[in-house]
Amino acid sequence: MGSFMTTASDVQQEKGRPLDGVRVLECAVFHAGPGGSAILGDMGAEIIKIEPLSGDPERYWTKVGGYDISLENGESAMFEGSNRNKKSICIDINKKKGREILDRLVKGTDVFVTNLRKSTKAGLGIDYETLSRLNPRIIHASVSGYGLEGPLSDIGAFDPLGQARSGMMFVTGSSEPKMLHLGLLDQATAIALSHAILTALFVRERKGIGQAVHVSLYSTALWIQYANLMMSNILSIDPCIPAPRSHHSPLRNAFCCQDRRWIMGTHHPEEKYWPIFCEATGQTDLLNDPHFTDDLGRPANCVDLIEIFDKVFATRPRDEWMEIFRDRGLMFSSVQHIREVQTDVQALANDYVVTFDHPLRGPIKVPGYPVHFSACTAGTRSAAPGLGEHTREILREVGYRDSEIDALKDEGVVR
Repeated sequence: MGSFMTTASDVQQEKGRPLDGVRVLECAVFHAGPGGSAILGDMGAEIIKIEPLSGDPERYWTKVGGYDISLENGESAMFEGSNRNKKSICIDINKKKGREILDRLVKGTDVFVTNLRKSTKAGLGIDYETLSRLNPRIIHASVSGYGLEGPLSDIGAFDPLGQARSGMMFVTGSSEPKMLHLGLLDQATAIALSHAILTALFVRERKGIGQAVHVSLYSTALWIQYANLMMSNILSIDPCIPAPRSHHSPLRNAFCCQDRRWIMGTHHPEEKYWPIFCEATGQTDLLNDPHFTDDLGRPANCVDLIEIFDKVFATRPRDEWMEIFRDRGLMFSSVQHIREVQTDVQALANDYVVTFDHPLRGPIKVPGYPVHFSACTAGTRSAAPGLGEHTREILREVGYRDSEIDALKDEGVVR
């Protein structure tokens, strides 16, 4: 598979990874579950992905939003992100001999990850109660659409459905629901899942017990809207009510610059930064005008102020404004498109974007692991596996001879 190329030195590479020696068995599809396993793989865990003989359906999800997201091998680019760092084994676990393979793997694993429906897990015998009898120390991690209990507990879901039920589709302030692209809730759920698994592994180290952990698209969507939900409850307001840009303070606003590129500022407390902002933009007269500065020294009458500053910002290009504000300690950021981030000096300096040598595409930019460790390292190690690429290797590891593997293949048990 491809090698991992970052600015990290050989010494950093020798530090090892936080989860070296941890084995994860995955029986999951699309992203919210597999994405959580991929994160554990970034940290060094061995991830064995069990796929049906037909493969994870995400392999074949090649159209989204009018775009073709297929790679040279005809499979989905999304599958790459969900299944980096993994080995693929194809087993028909509905067959007796396939089940025997699964049981062998379960006995030697630390974590089992699935996002199949409750009834499906029970029917396949991959629920916590069944697997913990084989391996009492196992961490059984599952993902659902809407939670363990309630009328929707056995209903499937995708990212947009979790966004819909949770109120996320109105967080932009639009009067019509807007879907946040692409897979943002799926990825947040994957992060929550990895968080839960790491916590359960810590508990097992301390107390010697395995357990089941569960996260849903719905629970994660509400969790990342903590402030919105709390304010809605406590203050009886909708914090996502549409408001035009002109109704917001110039200290917490976006402006279009001379080169048609945007800049965003956020400053609190306003009375501290308002004089500095006015000086930096050449608008100190506003400080002595009670129409524009209140008794506490904060900006007032924002509709009129935004009209003024829209004209001010149009006099210089974005990067020139950025330099002016940075010199004065004001908190502004360029508003970037996702393609700009690939070459952002700040992202590259911190390995937030790294170069990965993909076996099909060659060097490509991918997100680096977002946490820096002083005593170990983390990040993408290998591309997503081909369908059943590691079947023979894994079966050998759990005691099957090549002649037995050939027989299993001929019988349609493995691919």
